[in-house]
Amino acid sequence: MSYRHAVRSNHRALGALFFVLLFTLPLAAQEIVTIQTGKIKGAPADGLIAFKGIPFAAPPIGNLRWRPPQPVAPWKGVRSAADYAHDCMQLPFPSDAAPLGTPPAEDCLYLNVWTPAPRAATPMPVLVWIYGGGFVNGGSSPAVYDGSQFARDGVVFVSFNYRLGRFGFFAHPALTKEDPDGLLGNYAYMDQLAALRWVQNNIAAFGGNPKNVTVFGESAGGGSVHMLLTSPRATGLFQKAIIESGGGRRGFGGGSPHLHEPANGKPSAEDTGLAFAESKGITGDNAAALEKLRALPAESIVDGLNMASMMQASKTYSGPMIDGKIVTEENSDAYLAGTQQRVPVIVGVNSSEFGFMRGISKDDPFAQFGPKAAEARAAYDPDHTGDTTWTGGAIMSDKGMVEPARFVARELSRAGQPVFEYRFSYVATSMRKDWPAGAVHASEIPYVFDTVKARYAAALTPDDEKTAQTMHAYWVQFAKTGRPDPSGLPAWPQYSAETDMLMNFTASGPLPEADPWKARLDLVEPQKN
Repeated sequence: MSYRHAVRSNHRALGALFFVLLFTLPLAAQEIVTIQTGKIKGAPADGLIAFKGIPFAAPPIGNLRWRPPQPVAPWKGVRSAADYAHDCMQLPFPSDAAPLGTPPAEDCLYLNVWTPAPRAATPMPVLVWIYGGGFVNGGSSPAVYDGSQFARDGVVFVSFNYRLGRFGFFAHPALTKEDPDGLLGNYAYMDQLAALRWVQNNIAAFGGNPKNVTVFGESAGGGSVHMLLTSPRATGLFQKAIIESGGGRRGFGGGSPHLHEPANGKPSAEDTGLAFAESKGITGDNAAALEKLRALPAESIVDGLNMASMMQASKTYSGPMIDGKIVTEENSDAYLAGTQQRVPVIVGVNSSEFGFMRGISKDDPFAQFGPKAAEARAAYDPDHTGDTTWTGGAIMSDKGMVEPARFVARELSRAGQPVFEYRFSYVATSMRKDWPAGAVHASEIPYVFDTVKARYAAALTPDDEKTAQTMHAYWVQFAKTGRPDPSGLPAWPQYSAETDMLMNFTASGPLPEADPWKARLDLVEPQKN
């Protein structure tokens, strides 16, 4: 190679390097973000940057087990945020539609952020996801919870872990004696509040607007949104809310347990904690008993508890409780009194929440309606087929999910806040033989996230993809403006009890309509709230 040729080659190489640096330095600079506890480096991909495994509280292990989340110790240098951290300690179950992407562990209080790259010039809306799983399963790492599509549409997306099972909800007299004036019992809710406070303090560093935050969750996550709407500790932490299949009436069995005293026909959460301790050979209510409880291996605290075994383990597991500080009353009582946060809300359910419960009753499912049995038969069997195979599950769905969602929509709309009710009736093409009664519990999630490819893989069809893009667009627009009105799609009417209008996501597309199940829901509606 001649000298002149070598110089030209070097010049070309330097020019190419300058071009690369010119157009990649801004992105590289955005990969490193400074938050209150230090610098983190995310992972760029396809015009986005994902920051995963960011600690928002100290590891709740050892002496911090069953304590409110504690501050994170600052770090020096740049911490990698390329991978998910551990999901919270639990016993996974094989049929989970959102399998975990990481092994569970007790050290689990981490969150994840997806943001566009480059970021918008003005602060972007923020969506914060709360996963479901009956408060005993779940995590932020499942592929269907990936926030890329939200970030791609100009929304900063956040997901986080919260403690589960007896790590997340546990009371014991020894804990009360240790900190009688502190927060007790609802440690999972404390984690959720801590994550939202982290968002308020740090999300601007990612381009997010802390004054335009939408919380949304499904199942137990939807129930958590009810808590956030009604808890005095959550005031000002968000500006909009979405409740997916989150119930809305009093807790199962007529109400939630109370921290210290028996209520609603249930033992106190402290009594349940004592029973669990005794099952492990630990007696007493002093510091020594608490030390032994905190020394138990994490697997011993789980003790076989998951979605599959929860009913059998209920005698030693209390779940969310009324503690008097975070949860001061049933959310339904707060809605009836109109004391909830006055923010725009989307609330809805799937068309066949418990549709997988085929033939759950050998008896006449309409007998439970007493003198209204004939009326119920007409409402649930309008075509007079006489086939009650799916009726028991439909009635359970209506009582546990569908009518409570209508109740929430009614009460919030009466309080003057914008409410939008939905029903998700779309069934994936590949699942229509398995789910002939309609969309089952949690099946809307990959459509909301537009992650149907991760859920259905090779079985995915163009109709599935179109439905996902459509539903996702409504959620994105609501996060941006407080109204689910994306351009080019049917208008979603605001709910009022007088019109009873909802948006039904069907196989033919989004359909605004007066609730066709009004007669059914009127029959299952409790006579006394």
